[in-house]
Amino acid sequence: MELEAGGRAVRLSSPDKVYFPAKGYTKRDVAEYFLAVGPGITRALRDRPTTLQRFVDGVEGEFFYQKRAPKNLPDWIPTARIDFPSGRSADEICPTELAAVIWAANLGTLTFHPWPVRRADTDHPDELRIDLDPQPGTDYADAVRAAHELRSVLDEHGLRGWPKTSGGRGIHVFVPIEPKWTFTAVRRAAIATGRELERRMPDRVTTAWWKEERGERIFVDYNQTARDRTIASAYSVRPFPYAPVSAPLRWEEIDDAEPRDFDIRTMPGRFAEAGDVHADMDEHAFRLDGLLELADRDEREHGLGELPYPPEYPKMPGEPKRVQPSRARHGEDGAA
Repeated sequence: MELEAGGRAVRLSSPDKVYFPAKGYTKRDVAEYFLAVGPGITRALRDRPTTLQRFVDGVEGEFFYQKRAPKNLPDWIPTARIDFPSGRSADEICPTELAAVIWAANLGTLTFHPWPVRRADTDHPDELRIDLDPQPGTDYADAVRAAHELRSVLDEHGLRGWPKTSGGRGIHVFVPIEPKWTFTAVRRAAIATGRELERRMPDRVTTAWWKEERGERIFVDYNQTARDRTIASAYSVRPFPYAPVSAPLRWEEIDDAEPRDFDIRTMPGRFAEAGDVHADMDEHAFRLDGLLELADRDEREHGLGELPYPPEYPKMPGEPKRVQPSRARHGEDGAA
């Protein structure tokens, strides 16, 4: 069958293929969901190099991340060259219209993972993304408490964030910024934000990279701001049995929101009524000077410097040894 998306016809093969067996939702259901929230997901992805998380056999089958643009990419979908920490490069798709989302959905894409950059400048992020990740023993309500304190931290440093559900138990907060800082600097700002939250809520928030040190707290995943680490876009479908979506929220909604309330069946109704509640993000671009000054002060006054990168990254300047504390106590050297 063909679907019309923004004036362009897009082919949908095997539209009755079941993607969510527990609910009976099909590929066509997913595509029609994306059509219903079209302006929102297009805004979230526009001009961003985007990795596709593909589930060609539905959520109960295997999945993979497609970073490189496929050979059969239509000529109307632009790409951008991105550089990975390994030193390799790739051309990733950069959706500019809703038809690109439907084209990707036809390939089994449920979750879109856009970089925090635009294709015109892939080395300077234009979003600071804060991932509030509930650890075992915590839930969405704990993430909400951390999010309110995060909002205060951002406000005190002249910033404004836009919250959304992760599609699971967590909360993501995106801050549009001027594209003047490198990935390293933006990650440094995220670390400073996390440490400030940790000081204010020591029993509820942690920046500990090693799981054995986190406890029952909300983890501020600062490494989600490292180069080639991405967060699911707003309106992406998440691979859980009930087909939840990452739902943009207003700040006054986060307390009463239930992440499971937002799925591919309910979100179109909300979108028809409220529209894209994050539509004004692109009208703003904040500066990170305040958070970077906080990072400098942490290092100068408290000796708080770099934190570990993910294991697949090359050893970074100033980075501490990558070794679990329990292993370090047994004499392992923690070489990267």
